[in-house]
Amino acid sequence: MSKTLRERREAVVREHMASENRHDFDATIATFAHPHYELVPTGSVFDGEVEVRNYFKLSRAAFPDQRNELRTLYHADNAVIVEMDLLGTHLGELRGTKPTGKTFRCPMTAFFIFEDDRIICERVYWDQLTIMKQLGLD
Repeated sequence: MSKTLRERREAVVREHMASENRHDFDATIATFAHPHYELVPTGSVFDGEVEVRNYFKLSRAAFPDQRNELRTLYHADNAVIVEMDLLGTHLGELRGTKPTGKTFRCPMTAFFIFEDDRIICERVYWDQLTIMKQLGLD
């Protein structure tokens, strides 16, 4: 991979994460060649702009202050791999669970899979029990 492509991919991932924190989902969508999220612990897949925007709407209704904090960023041939913490406060219903008002911080790993310099998949891994315990839902 050329240094230029590596730098472009890193910039795209940084903008993707920053735009999620700003809740500027138009900018987040623009980082994708085709919007696609895979949330491995829940088995959820959101494919296409309509489904991804719905995911943003539902997750931010439950956690309106949801944000990520970058820990480390790695490069692979077709991916940028991120270690981050996800944080939020449970203020809205999520999948039938009433809000607890409690906060969480959970370490996560996200694989941003690329086609050239645009994301084609964000695949996220985390320990779901970490969040559930902090929210008092274990």
